[in-house]
Amino acid sequence: MATQQDIDNWFTYHAPVGDQQARYVAIRDKAKEFAELINLSTRPCADQTAALRKLRETVMAVNLTIACNESETP
Repeated sequence: MATQQDIDNWFTYHAPVGDQQARYVAIRDKAKEFAELINLSTRPCADQTAALRKLRETVMAVNLTIACNESETP
């Protein structure tokens, strides 16, 4: 069960600190490369759409890991 502290943390804006912004960009850039590879390597279908959606979800989860679990540069 989520605590009130968890909810407060998840739904609060976390301004980037240290090198976080650079890591966000690097993660997004690599995910974009992978998305382009998926797009070029597979035919359009529901599974391709699901793969791209899950990749987007992964990027968002990684961003949350950075934003919500670091109070200062690691």
